[in-house]
Amino acid sequence: MFPALRWWPRVTRQSLPADLAAGAIGAVVVLPQGIAFATLAGLPPQYGLYAAMVPAIVAALWGSSWHLVSGPTNAISLVVFATMSQIAEPGSAHYVSLVITLSFIVGLVQLAMGLARLGVLVNFISHTVVVGFTAGAAMLIVASQIRNFSGVAIPAGASFFQTLHAFALGADEIAPYAVLVGAVTLAAGIAARRWLPRLPYMIVAMIAGSVLGYALNRWLGQQHTGIRTLGALPGALPALSAPQLSLEGLRNLTGAAIAVSVLGLVEAVSIARSIAVKSGQRIDGNQEFIGQGLSNLIGSFFSAYPSSGSFNRSGANFEAGARTPLAAVLAAACLVLIVLAVAPLAAFIPVASMAGILFLVAWGLLDFQHIATIVRASRAESSVLAATFVATLVMHLEIAVLLGIVLSLLLYLHRTSRPALRSIIPDRESPLRKFRERRPGEAECPQLRMLRIEGSLYFGAVDHVGDYMHRAEEQRPAQKHLLVLSKGMNFVDVAGAELLAREAERRRSRGGGLYFHGLRESASKMLRGPAFAGKFGDDAVFATKGQAIAAIFGRLDRGVCTTCQARIFEECRSLAPPVASGASALDPPETAERTR
Repeated sequence: MFPALRWWPRVTRQSLPADLAAGAIGAVVVLPQGIAFATLAGLPPQYGLYAAMVPAIVAALWGSSWHLVSGPTNAISLVVFATMSQIAEPGSAHYVSLVITLSFIVGLVQLAMGLARLGVLVNFISHTVVVGFTAGAAMLIVASQIRNFSGVAIPAGASFFQTLHAFALGADEIAPYAVLVGAVTLAAGIAARRWLPRLPYMIVAMIAGSVLGYALNRWLGQQHTGIRTLGALPGALPALSAPQLSLEGLRNLTGAAIAVSVLGLVEAVSIARSIAVKSGQRIDGNQEFIGQGLSNLIGSFFSAYPSSGSFNRSGANFEAGARTPLAAVLAAACLVLIVLAVAPLAAFIPVASMAGILFLVAWGLLDFQHIATIVRASRAESSVLAATFVATLVMHLEIAVLLGIVLSLLLYLHRTSRPALRSIIPDRESPLRKFRERRPGEAECPQLRMLRIEGSLYFGAVDHVGDYMHRAEEQRPAQKHLLVLSKGMNFVDVAGAELLAREAERRRSRGGGLYFHGLRESASKMLRGPAFAGKFGDDAVFATKGQAIAAIFGRLDRGVCTTCQARIFEECRSLAPPVASGASALDPPETAERTR
């Protein structure tokens, strides 16, 4: 109910100054980000700052991470704009009302998932999907800001390719002074990021663009330059608000709410875990779900649009030396003071400068290192990456997110439904006669096949394993005995146990048997439990390979053994020399030698 009680004893006289310093830095960092992300979301700039106040405090007090800082994020802002701009005019009062209602619904969904302890679901969303989505989101951010950067009139809510087409047709309408301000903002941000790493590069870029824009407007006049500015922010605390709930509104917002909920939870938990690796903390995924849900739910009553964990601000919070979540609370309090002091100065920030800052944000979203790793490592993962990226550009974002998740799960199911099946033989070159995978064409026992199953034997893998066993039996019908090396078989469900029971019965009917070595506890409980008691026999499970080979060897047909040329087991040495074809097993050795 009150997870803050767990970390509150960590707040000491030594930790408080560190948290206060980290909070002050966080407030400075979020100022340009909040304005930029609100612009990206199609909202008035102040709403980005509102999303960094109350939601950040609630998430810090009810989450589990010591360093996660919540508030407006680029991905969430982009999804909000892409989904809500189809319903209402961005920036209008109706649009703002719908977005606040969306925040309320998102909070309900996330809180319900946390209370239902569904935090484990985040583990099923692959990193490949997140990388593909964020890369597509970066391109959409660029497309959404082309009109603000260039001054070309592009219809609001246009798709990615429609935006590019409209920009190409209106290239002669480019406002050169606006482009100059945006370019200077870009250059200042890149330079600050490279040569002034201790300074927030967004603030440096914003100041540079604002100074240039102000000078050009004073010198040439705004009508001549075409440089539009944001306008002054209201120097006040976020106003109380309330979601507007109706059946039609719920129907229109459900898809967007699910997409924002899932994306927000993935962002928050992934960021919290990545920082926890450095801090040595354990993260409770369910508690993070609850914290994010409450932050959006309560934030909807304080003019906040959907928020999530921010990687930039969380990383800065950790690097600044934050000791407890109190740093995030203090950051929100410092932000209130900053807004009251500098709100009028926002009137001098050019829209083109904000577009340049968002171009920098988009560039930071392109994870070239992981993209290259995925492309080199796996074709299947590369396909998921490409499909998610393209879907983000051409489909509604909530559908693109869900498509990426579905493709990732299908890939996972495909892999687990085809566990590796390896034919095993003793290694003659090993003094300890260790077992290894049999090479193609290499000799093996004509009566016993040893099979290693690497993966769980569940309903999805039954057909694959069953087909392999049938093919093996058709190719070598004399191999009536099958020893399953099952250390890698982590789990067996009812369908898998039924497959093995049928295989055991078929082999017994042909004079052979099915045996197991190295059964894990979970698999053993299923196969030796009451439902399948007696299906395999008490002597079908062995603790060591040596015991298994010795026991099965005693059940082999000696008539076949005397003609076997392989002699791959130690026990085979006790047999008479192999008899060649054309000679009887009862012939004396010299007769057999002459026959050979």
